[in-house]
Amino acid sequence: MSEKASPAGRTSTDGAFAPYIHAEENLRELTWTAVVLGSLLGIVFGASSLYLFLKVGMTVSASIPVAVLAITIFRGLSHAFGLRRSTILENNVVQTAGSAGESIAFGVGAAMPALMLLGYELEWARVMLVAVLGGLLGVLMMIPLRRAFIVKQHGVLPYPEGTACAKVLIVGEQGGSNARTVFAGFGFGFIYQLLMQAFKLWPGEWQKALTGIQGYSKATVSLEPSPMLLGVGYIIGPRIASVMVAGGITTSLLLVPLIAFFGERIPGVLPPGQQPISAMTAGAISGQYVRYIGAGAVAMGGVLSMLNALPLIVGSMAGVMRDFGGGKKAGQAATVRTDRDLPMAFVVLGSLAIVLAVAASQLIPTTLPGRLAGGALVVFFGFLFVTVSSRITGVIGSSSNPISGMTIATLLLTCVIFVMLGWVGPEYRITALSIAGVVCIASSNGGTTSQDLKTGFLVGATPWKQQAAILVGALTSAVMMGGTLLLLNWAYTTTSSDPNELPKIAAPAAELKGQETGPDGKSYRVWWVVNPRPGVQPGKYLVDDAGKAVHLIDFGVGGRLTKTPGGTPIQKFNPPQPRLFATLIEGIMARELPWGLVILGAVLAVVIQLTGCSALAFAVGVYLPLATTMPIFIGGALRGLIDRVRGFTPEESETSPGTLMSTGLIAGGSLAGIIVALLIVFETLGKAIDFSRPGADGEQSFPIPALAAFAAMTAALVFEALRGKRPIAAKPPAMDDDLDD
Repeated sequence: MSEKASPAGRTSTDGAFAPYIHAEENLRELTWTAVVLGSLLGIVFGASSLYLFLKVGMTVSASIPVAVLAITIFRGLSHAFGLRRSTILENNVVQTAGSAGESIAFGVGAAMPALMLLGYELEWARVMLVAVLGGLLGVLMMIPLRRAFIVKQHGVLPYPEGTACAKVLIVGEQGGSNARTVFAGFGFGFIYQLLMQAFKLWPGEWQKALTGIQGYSKATVSLEPSPMLLGVGYIIGPRIASVMVAGGITTSLLLVPLIAFFGERIPGVLPPGQQPISAMTAGAISGQYVRYIGAGAVAMGGVLSMLNALPLIVGSMAGVMRDFGGGKKAGQAATVRTDRDLPMAFVVLGSLAIVLAVAASQLIPTTLPGRLAGGALVVFFGFLFVTVSSRITGVIGSSSNPISGMTIATLLLTCVIFVMLGWVGPEYRITALSIAGVVCIASSNGGTTSQDLKTGFLVGATPWKQQAAILVGALTSAVMMGGTLLLLNWAYTTTSSDPNELPKIAAPAAELKGQETGPDGKSYRVWWVVNPRPGVQPGKYLVDDAGKAVHLIDFGVGGRLTKTPGGTPIQKFNPPQPRLFATLIEGIMARELPWGLVILGAVLAVVIQLTGCSALAFAVGVYLPLATTMPIFIGGALRGLIDRVRGFTPEESETSPGTLMSTGLIAGGSLAGIIVALLIVFETLGKAIDFSRPGADGEQSFPIPALAAFAAMTAALVFEALRGKRPIAAKPPAMDDDLDD
């Protein structure tokens, strides 16, 4: 039987997909060296990603950089010490175990700081429990979904970053021209991202306000000149990229100007805004109004996607339940190596263990039946949003996966249930946030797990070994991410005795808990304000025996102080997501949430679905900035144009020079993002290589315009895509670019 090799696998003569490593081949895979190296890289990438998220509210995918490092480290050890070469499956285990750190870092950084914004203490036990349960839940829920999303929808869900990661592993194994194309893209993307974000030769975003049209204000067009986003767009193709940018255009050129038109004559503040609309910027309108519309659209798009995928999910679950119930019958063929998952019993027992862990803890401060019900709610929401996250990751990759929108949906549903049950006291706010935090981390790690399983599917890995590896990586990363968050919060916490920052009323004796030594060496009672009132903001205060607040303990994460009384700047971490989550919880519990905006988003998603387009892809575009979706659209449009010019078939396009170059751009840009995160940690070095300069108006000026730099990168991609050799045609299943097939 002859076969034709391709960078994403092989195709047998009968047309069925066959992975790069055959199911009959047994290479070294789940080795201690691979698991340990992957876990260590996951901790390093996770810690840097957490710092980056707290600093700027974003992370970068770690799967591809870890894959590149796995190949490089193992090959370096082999050359230096004469050790055996690692196999491609060992390298895949390294990237699988190492990918968990970044996804867990996002969930921890997005949800847990909201505790302090609500006035609660950031407790070690709670952060550890939420991180560990969320990390493990995300992996467990993807085990029974693997066949539905990875196997049965191969060729339908492209999983751009998972496919790119597989190609990096394969070309690292093969070498040759394919390797040169990928690593040329890697080098270009790496250098480009460093020049942009580390040396700051050009800005990380271009934006232009459309002014001069009466009655049409606050409209903007923008673009993030990112090699990662351009590469993702090229890989996912023109159809999905067009639907996504349509959502971004709807936000920037329709919803924001519409709100500005009707709101600029409204006197005073229109909730949920925090200032008059006439005084808001376009970004403020988007953040305080359209964000709720986007959250409603993402939630409804996820529900519609779930309903559309329900037959596949039910079929997959029925298959694994048959395996769980009866084992192998006489004469039934044994499951091949590349189709063996961890047993369903492991998933069921693991889910029960999560429910019991929630019931045995204080995540839900109620009776045992209530805690058991809360644990079941965590598992249910976890399964729901891991499913949605996996499908979104299958289309646009994990880097642009709107986990915040899923967390918002979880908060909405959880708080509504609590209100219906009468659980509206201050203690239930921390409960709702903890449940949402577990689901947030589970959704993030579930999407990453599905991406890793796609990589393994293409290279020929053993699924249960991948699942075991990412469980270990998730556990180790979860423990370290919680500790990292607590350490960063402690390191940047400051105190203030400024009367303007202190409550004007005496602290009620019933709200005082414990004692603590203040910065002046005196002993004070601790007042945790979790039920704010006029003139008293949430937070931690040290009060004297008379109940007068003497010191504010301003946390390092979410702190409100920016300068000392003497005018010295204070560094704090203030990502936007935790503040939004805290606002949602307060709004729902106090029955002040703008449900109208959320419902508008849900209706918009239904309308888009009825037109035959993907509601979820459109909703993602509404939720994400236009600056993010625009380079994705440009990449998708380039692929459509180049495929037409060169006459590529869909099969040839999957392994074309442009696609290989794009995988390198994603890998290089992602790894450079981690380097930039380290430069943020070492701020002195970062400032030393910063070529931007503040202008006379206080704005930063850059030596090179953003559009010129992006045009140069785009030209390099087009040049490689047009001049590269025509690929050998493989025959994978045809790709359907619609998210809801």
